[in-house]
Amino acid sequence: MNILSNVDLSTANTLRLPCQAERYVAPGTLSALRAAFVQARQQGWPVTLLGGGSNVLLPERLPGLVVRPALNQWWLAEHQGQVLVYVGAGVNWHRLVMATAAHGLWGIENLALIPGSCGAAPVQNIGAYGVELADTLQAVQVMELTSGRVYWLSAEACAFGYRDSIFKGELASRVVITQLVLRLSRTPAPRLGYGDLAARTPSAPTPLAVAETVCAIRREKLPDPQELANAGSFFKNPLVTDEQVAQLLRQYPAMPHFPQGGGRAKLAAGWLIDQCGLKGMRDGAFGVHQHQALVLVHFGGGDRKGLMRIANYIADRVEARFAVRLELEPRLITP
Repeated sequence: MNILSNVDLSTANTLRLPCQAERYVAPGTLSALRAAFVQARQQGWPVTLLGGGSNVLLPERLPGLVVRPALNQWWLAEHQGQVLVYVGAGVNWHRLVMATAAHGLWGIENLALIPGSCGAAPVQNIGAYGVELADTLQAVQVMELTSGRVYWLSAEACAFGYRDSIFKGELASRVVITQLVLRLSRTPAPRLGYGDLAARTPSAPTPLAVAETVCAIRREKLPDPQELANAGSFFKNPLVTDEQVAQLLRQYPAMPHFPQGGGRAKLAAGWLIDQCGLKGMRDGAFGVHQHQALVLVHFGGGDRKGLMRIANYIADRVEARFAVRLELEPRLITP
């Protein structure tokens, strides 16, 4: 193991929040990962797990040991038209999507250009354009931090919900995800019912054509974190009751809403923010993106305290107008 000291993590998170890790390690094998946890226990170091850094809000300092798994292998196993994709936690998610799409495999092409690592994908149950990771995930391999034991969880055991999973609840800070198994197919199954995806996708599309269309749409709507620091969607689309939707529609008949079944519907957080006149606003080092109200951007020189100030201001304004409280989508990492 190569444990480094006092490592700058400002470029290890897409919001580029200033953060220094007291110690940092990027294990490339299961045995090295297990050894890192053993040493942390022996030394009494608290452990923080970090993936691609695209969906986290880091503090200015992280004591103990930051562990960033670098399990970067993936491979295919095919049988009778069904393809299982085995993916290490350190693999870049977008690169995996484009590679499987280029192989003619259907299932995750709508999830192109979502930043981050594959190991972080189940935590948030990432989703876009009518597709969630849970739709194709077959199993997740995890390692217990305390014992080093490695075992598998079925998709059902992951308790997936909207931007939610067992890894944000019962298993939070207890396990690290080490590998995914995705169930893809060579049978054409385009899912084009979201937004203007169908209108912009060629007839009889390939998975790669769909993925490239998704990339084009996302690039038009969302800022590139390499050019303008951001964490993508900063707030979850709120789930409310059908009664709340009916009440809001009487006042805002053009309000976007998406029935979810079970007497609940999803609202568009970006639309709610936009209606409050907050698109393009700026508060010091942070602001609301001028073209996408759901994205908060960091212009440089700010810290998490300043980011949370503008986030709370936005949530307060939306709640005051619509009686709906927005929740953060990125994970708040505490020292």
